[in-house]
Parts: sequence; C-alpha cells; structure tokens
Amino acid sequence: MPSDPRVFFAAERTLLAWVRTGLTVMAFGFVVARFGLFLRLLAVQMGNAVPDGLLHHQISNAVGIALVLLGVACMALGAVQHRRYVATLPPADVPRSHAAVYPVALALVLAALGLVLAAYLAF
Repeated sequence: MPSDPRVFFAAERTLLAWVRTGLTVMAFGFVVARFGLFLRLLAVQMGNAVPDGLLHHQISNAVGIALVLLGVACMALGAVQHRRYVATLPPADVPRSHAAVYPVALALVLAALGLVLAAYLAF
C-alpha cells in the first residue's frame, strides 16, 4: 500500500481542533468566573448590595474554574490521543520534513497555562 501523508495531516488537524475547542472553553470559563465579580461590583455601586451576592460570585467562580479545567482536559487528552494515533502510523505516512512534536507541545503548553489560569481564578 502506498504511503499517504494526508492521514497524518488529518490527525494533526484533529489535534488542532481539540486545542481550539479547549481554548474556547477556557475563555468562556474565564468570562463566567469574572462575570459574577462584575455583577457584585455593579450591585455595590448601585447601593443594592444583597447578602447572597457573595454566594453568586462563588458559584460563578466555581463554574468558571470548572470550565477552564474542562478546556485543559480537552487539550491534554487531544495531545495524548494524537501521540497514540501517530505512533500507530507506518513511518512512510509521517513526512520526514515535519516535526510532529510541535503541535503536541503547543497543546501541552496551553494546557499548563490553563492550569495556571485556574489557580489564579481559585485564589
């Protein structure tokens, strides 16, 4: 069977789609986490500070952190899945001029930054 590098590049596109999805979920998590703080500050400015405002802030912060961690999981699991799949390809299907480590490194670095973001939101 002749080699077909399109299989490798399709796998790489799939990895990058997981990275894109993970970044989107992480960004949404950050917005959710900060939206509760925004609503609390807005209520204080209007003079309508309600006693359960802190609870709403804590809930939105927890949901936001959970979404950031979900985005991290998307990227990390996508990187692991990509490495496992590429390992099953015949060497002829992997282009010699292409370093397969860069997309995986990108996914793992962004996942690590997502963990830093989750820690920042938690504290």
